[in-house]
Amino acid sequence: MTFTTESPTLTVEAESSFALPSNQVVQTIQTVIASMDADNSALENQTEDTWKFQYGTVEVVVNITGTEPSDTFTVFSKVLAAPFKDEARMTRWLLEKNAADTFEARYAIQNDQVLVLASRSVEDLSPSEISRIITIVAAIADENDEYLEENFGA
Repeated sequence: MTFTTESPTLTVEAESSFALPSNQVVQTIQTVIASMDADNSALENQTEDTWKFQYGTVEVVVNITGTEPSDTFTVFSKVLAAPFKDEARMTRWLLEKNAADTFEARYAIQNDQVLVLASRSVEDLSPSEISRIITIVAAIADENDEYLEENFGA
C-alpha cells in the first residue's frame, strides 16, 4: 500500500493591511502637503503626478510615477546650487550626515545641485510613510539649507 503526502497548492496574494488602494495614494499626498503648506503655495501639475510647495526656506517637490507597485514615490528639495566652495569638505559633511542624521532620506549631488531626497516603490505605501517621507525631506532641507549656503556656497 502506497500513500502520497502531497500538500495541496494554494495561491494567496499577500496584501499589506496598511497599504493604500491605488486611488487613494494621490489623495493622501495632497492631504499631507496641504497640512504642511502654511502659505498655501502648493502647485500641482495637470497630470496629478508632481507637486511643489514651500516649507520654511525651501521648495519641496513630491513626485509619483504612477500607482502600480513598480512605480516610484519621490520627494526632494534643493538645498544648495553650484558653484561650491571647499567641495571636498562639503562632500565629507554630506556623507557624514547621510550616515547619521537623514533617516530614510539622503543628500545627493545632481546637476550641480545638492538635494535632500527620498524615494521608494509605491508597493505597500501607507499614509504614515507618505507623511513621514515628506516631513523628513522638508525638515532636513529647511534645517540645513542656510548652513550649506553659508559654509559651502561660492
